[in-house]
Amino acid sequence: MPKRLHVNLFEMNCVSHIMHGMWVHPDNNRHRFNDLDFWIETAQLAEHGGFDAVFLADVIGTYDRFRDGPDVSLREAMQIPNNDPLLLVPAMAAATSHLGFGVTFSTTYEPPFAFARRMSTLDHLTKGRIGWNIVTSYLPNAARNFGHSDEVPHDHRYEIADEYLDVLYKLWEGSWDDDAVVQDRERRIYTDPSKVRYIDHVGEHYRVAGPHLSQPSRQRTPLLYQASGSPAGLEFAARHAEVLFIGGLTQEAVRRNIAATRARLVAHGRPPDAVRFVVMAGIVTGRTDNEVADKLRSYRALVSAEGALAHSLSAVDLPRFDPALTIGALIDRGEPKAETLLRRFRREQTVADALRQMAGLHEDRFFVAGTPDVVCDAIEIWLDQDGIDGINLRQYLSFETARDFVELVVPELRRRGRLAEPDRSAAPLTLRERTFGEGQARLPPGHFGARYRDPANLRTPAERLRFPQDDGRSAA
Repeated sequence: MPKRLHVNLFEMNCVSHIMHGMWVHPDNNRHRFNDLDFWIETAQLAEHGGFDAVFLADVIGTYDRFRDGPDVSLREAMQIPNNDPLLLVPAMAAATSHLGFGVTFSTTYEPPFAFARRMSTLDHLTKGRIGWNIVTSYLPNAARNFGHSDEVPHDHRYEIADEYLDVLYKLWEGSWDDDAVVQDRERRIYTDPSKVRYIDHVGEHYRVAGPHLSQPSRQRTPLLYQASGSPAGLEFAARHAEVLFIGGLTQEAVRRNIAATRARLVAHGRPPDAVRFVVMAGIVTGRTDNEVADKLRSYRALVSAEGALAHSLSAVDLPRFDPALTIGALIDRGEPKAETLLRRFRREQTVADALRQMAGLHEDRFFVAGTPDVVCDAIEIWLDQDGIDGINLRQYLSFETARDFVELVVPELRRRGRLAEPDRSAAPLTLRERTFGEGQARLPPGHFGARYRDPANLRTPAERLRFPQDDGRSAA
């Protein structure tokens, strides 16, 4: 069987998500992001195309480093204004039957107990079609919004996240037995009290008594997404992630990153195929080469370099320099923070080159522009040679990008056996089943979080010492 492609529609509850400046295009609908009908239409289009999920990014701060303030971000609608992604899910779920939903939420600034209930609620309301993109939040403004003077150090954020997940697993997987809810009308017992327990978590960052407030949902733990390239982030992913967003400038780099991740999985006692690898892909297609060229021209004419610089948290205001100067010249003459430009540009690049790069369409390893045959040829290479499992489809226009993919690319992918034909009569799968196969709605037994299904593992020996009088207690 040909390797099947997983497809998510990459979204954010805002005007300008990735492609800054495109909101001014007359065919773009991004200004409608406050309108629930916009999201229902988005979800129905994605379900019609056989997408696995609508994947919703999020930030909890403003990009305000470029030019020392939020002016560019506000002017360009660069992820501000933005709204809560979780609140969109019930409406989109009610308008669809099979589509999944990935939502982004940070582990750094809000406590885990309330979030555990929100995600269980969504898992109930969607009948198991929910996933969580685990992030630790990197914007300095996000830290200031939650009472910190500056960002929590990078690796420490992952230490906090590790304990955060520990608490969630205890609530989702261990606090309630599978058969705790009996709904016995004659005996007037909805829940058997002997099958629900406190978790009494006491750690470095959290003290959580429990029990979990929601009864067991279909997946219990939502499908776990993560994106990271740092050593601390990849170690965290090897313990927790089920879908990992990955990248690489070349095919060899992508293959190397995947192989290294599989080795980390094994080191943490998980099978090497325990994770699906997804990349952000840019796809511009049309019925003819001329149609594709016209779209590319219209997109390139509108992309904002300033919006992209704000998004990249640039500490250097490139547009104010002579376009003919090189990056190396800026560094050599001592321009403040000019050396940070080497993270993205080469010394020999001119300012003009750098600005053109920032105003590009992200034409990297996972970008293709062409007719459906050309696009599908590229996707097959990504699947079979790079070794990825799926794509997050980056959008240039809403709804043109998704509609082009659904109307032009999806039929050809199905003809090649790369995308499953939807069976509308079949019972909906959970998002985890859609990702790993029917019957796999729960975390697999070898996953870190599955250990808490054994009540004996809910509390460590140190925690039992802190609560000796309560050891083994249960609660309704």
